Amino acid sequence: MLAYISYPEWLDPRVIPGLPIRWYGVMYLLAFIITFFLFRHEIRRRDPSVQTEEILDLFFWAIVGLLIGGRVFATLVYADTSYYLTQPWLIFWPFDENMNFTGLQGMSYHGGLLGGVLAALLFTRRRKIDFVAWADVVAAAAPLGYTLGRLGNFINGELYGRATTAAWGMVFPTARPVAASQEWARRIAADVGMEIDPGTLLINLPRHPSQLYEAFFEGIVLWALLWFVFRKRRLFRGALLGLYVVGYAFFRFVLEYFRQPDPGMDFVIQLSSRPNPPELFVSVLNLTMGQVLSLIMLAVGAVFLWVMYRRHKRRPTVHTLEDAQTE
Repeated sequence: MLAYISYPEWLDPRVIPGLPIRWYGVMYLLAFIITFFLFRHEIRRRDPSVQTEEILDLFFWAIVGLLIGGRVFATLVYADTSYYLTQPWLIFWPFDENMNFTGLQGMSYHGGLLGGVLAALLFTRRRKIDFVAWADVVAAAAPLGYTLGRLGNFINGELYGRATTAAWGMVFPTARPVAASQEWARRIAADVGMEIDPGTLLINLPRHPSQLYEAFFEGIVLWALLWFVFRKRRLFRGALLGLYVVGYAFFRFVLEYFRQPDPGMDFVIQLSSRPNPPELFVSVLNLTMGQVLSLIMLAVGAVFLWVMYRRHKRRPTVHTLEDAQTE
């Protein structure tokens, strides 16, 4: 009896075969739209004088910063840096070597966050808008949109997880196969009922559907906490932004133990003496690049929360934009 799930054959990364439109891009577009409407709802509830045009301007520049930061960071940290340094125009080149449209392949969340924050900071300073107050609202709205981004990764069959014997383990056709000669790989195949023919060199093992884990915890769960719990409390200025950064970093760090490390970057920190193929979880002491970046992000978020809380205790600040109008 097979104890794993096959990747759905009906899922196709292309919206319409033959046209350069992919579900990954559509999902990101829907993510931006959902975040925009949630943000507009909350910001205008706090301050009815805020105009939709001003919100659209903010989103335009933040998205530009996000795309630039996400793409540049991905090429400098996760890809062959020398390849892009010698051919920098390829960073934003949306075609492969055969001139097939592929879109921007490879985006870094941490780089996108940094780029989006810098762009929004420059925009709000130029318009004399309270960056932290608006960032609090963005932080409460953004995770739900992030859910759709991870669903786009699932449809693409990318960012899959490590090998597993769990009943919900999934065989992704695009996953990197492993050598059938490895004892641990043959053991997993036997546990899930996967037959290995004599002479087979490579096998495609069931993987954690880590894209769905991230969509649920980094997206739905984090959004529900921020939107339905913390947003309605009279927290200090910057609290929602700090909680978002800390919450995302925590979930991402934990879920990285289930996610396949990026090719060529198996473990940037490996403290365990036990052999650890990148396809398996062996020890909590072996950390990926995503986990290292998440630890840095968690520390930054915690320090930001502490600074904003201390500032609030010394000089209590208003909690919402409508409170500011009445003071």
